Amino acid sequence: MIVAFSVAPSGTPTDAPAGTGGDASVHTAVAAAVKVVRESGLPNHTSSMFTEIEGEWDEVMDVVKRATEAVGQYGSRVSLVLKADIRPGHTGELSGKVARLEGALDTMGE
Repeated sequence: MIVAFSVAPSGTPTDAPAGTGGDASVHTAVAAAVKVVRESGLPNHTSSMFTEIEGEWDEVMDVVKRATEAVGQYGSRVSLVLKADIRPGHTGELSGKVARLEGALDTMGE
C-alpha cells in the first residue's frame, strides 16, 4: 500500500522541545515527522504538501502514528490528512506509478 499523509501541529505546546523556545515553526514539526519516516527504512518521498510511504498496512500505519506523535510535541493538537492506495500484491508502486505516467505523457507528445 501507499499512504500519502500530512501532519501539522496547532495550539500551544504544553512542553515544547528543547531549542524551540516554545515557538516552533511548522517546518520544524514537519521535520520531526519526516525524520521518523526516513528512519523507518520504508520507501518514501516527501514533497511540499505530503509525504508518501510504501509498505504493508501495519508497518505503514505504525510509521504514520509515530510521525503524528512526533509532531504532537509541537502543539496541543495535531491535524492529520491521510490518503491510501491499497493494492495487495503490488510493490514498487511509489516509483512505478510515476514511471507509467511519464511513459503515457511521452507517447502523447509523439
